[in-house]
Amino acid sequence: MAYRIVVDLSDRRLSLLQNERVVSTYPIAIGRMLMQSPVGHYRIVSKVPHPGGPFGAMWMGLSKPHYGIHGTNNPASIGQAVSHGCIRMYNADVLALAARVPIGTPVTIRP
Repeated sequence: MAYRIVVDLSDRRLSLLQNERVVSTYPIAIGRMLMQSPVGHYRIVSKVPHPGGPFGAMWMGLSKPHYGIHGTNNPASIGQAVSHGCIRMYNADVLALAARVPIGTPVTIRP
């Protein structure tokens, strides 16, 4: 099962694709104006459950150091441009996503 994640910054949505078909979409928060989310092609390189602080229930680190897809302790931020560049998700959503995708999953972040 080939998974791939596509983050659409303009729509503030994360899509999970399996064999090139969208199987799930999730609302997200993105980087704010001075700390924008990095556009490009990356991979998930780590998973850390319950990392503490503002990262909510799960941290999935990207191959771009210091950036990741993670939960949040502020669910009201979802849909906003408020993070330090990371992709924020509702905790239940990031847990569901992390349960499906392995380390090494490709992640595309597009404007």
